[in-house]
Amino acid sequence: MNTLWITAEEALSQLGTKPQTLYANVSRGRIRAKADPVDSRRSLYQADDVRRLAERHAGRPRASAVAAEAIRWGDPVLPTTISSIADGRLSYRGHDAVELSLTADLEDVATLLWQTPTITVRAADVTLAGRSRLAAALMNLAARVADDLPTLGRASPILRGEAVDVLSTVAAALAPWPEPLPLHQRLAIGWKRPAAVEPIRKALVLAAEHELNVSAFAARVTASSGAALSAAVLSGLATLTGPRHGGAWLSVTQLVERANAVGVREAIRGMLGSEGAVRAFGHRLYPQGDPRAKAIIASFEAPPLYGLLAEAGEDLLGEPVNLDFALASLAAAFDLPDEAPMVIFALARTVGWLAHAMEQVESGHLIRPRARYSGQ
Repeated sequence: MNTLWITAEEALSQLGTKPQTLYANVSRGRIRAKADPVDSRRSLYQADDVRRLAERHAGRPRASAVAAEAIRWGDPVLPTTISSIADGRLSYRGHDAVELSLTADLEDVATLLWQTPTITVRAADVTLAGRSRLAAALMNLAARVADDLPTLGRASPILRGEAVDVLSTVAAALAPWPEPLPLHQRLAIGWKRPAAVEPIRKALVLAAEHELNVSAFAARVTASSGAALSAAVLSGLATLTGPRHGGAWLSVTQLVERANAVGVREAIRGMLGSEGAVRAFGHRLYPQGDPRAKAIIASFEAPPLYGLLAEAGEDLLGEPVNLDFALASLAAAFDLPDEAPMVIFALARTVGWLAHAMEQVESGHLIRPRARYSGQ
């Protein structure tokens, strides 16, 4: 995702404020900043953030207008104790996610995010009958939604036990294996790529949770209605399939195909010209680079073409690669199936969705924004 960065002078001109106010907005997370690659003593500021804040300050908009803007990228919508993104770091309940990925597995992350004792994901040897693993996961969840109990009125320990069962349902489709092995081992063995076990483990840990992204928000909305945990995960998984979320890795493979045909720089220029963005690069929450991508890519030797793309992208766009690029690179390095990036992402993020669903249930609040009619 390519973004536009402006100087402090340009930002102050749009905001009409003093430098101290600009710096305060940066420290509060309202405006993203990064070091100027030309002059490290200066900072650059994210143009969209500056514009949005300037528009809000102009004429002091009504609360309804502020609320309508808040549902988009920018301001937090809901408080959470599950994860945070600040100063270029992702933390799970106060623990640095990159540091956790050095030794933890996905089950460890689940115990941390769900605040529950050690869990064991049920083993399952299933036949996918020609379906993709993602399709099987969607069908497995849909099959149990009608029978599972609502979340309202049920104690937290009971819901945490049910969360393990829902994760087992998803794993039965995404990581089918007849023995109760850790999920990263089940994926590596199932794909017959034992050498990929450590990078897969690291990728699962780092993809497990990412604050209030669109699929986590969908899961929370569903849970706020009192629906079953399986319904909340089904909502998250359905949202994940969108090309602007979990399906973004497909744009990476398309970029690689173009690079094979016309060269890395021409491929980047072509995608930027045709789509207005290159989703393999940059992340709005990480102006200095996605730490998840850096940690994952460091765990294996990426194919040469991916290395060339990473260098060219940073040179042309000023943005390092992101998680989508890292997952696609992992799949290419070990010749994993085409759907492997989505499988890894979906299996990992199920842990985060369940954490958000249970936190929303415990809050007791229904998520119900009002609409502002803008028709005739």
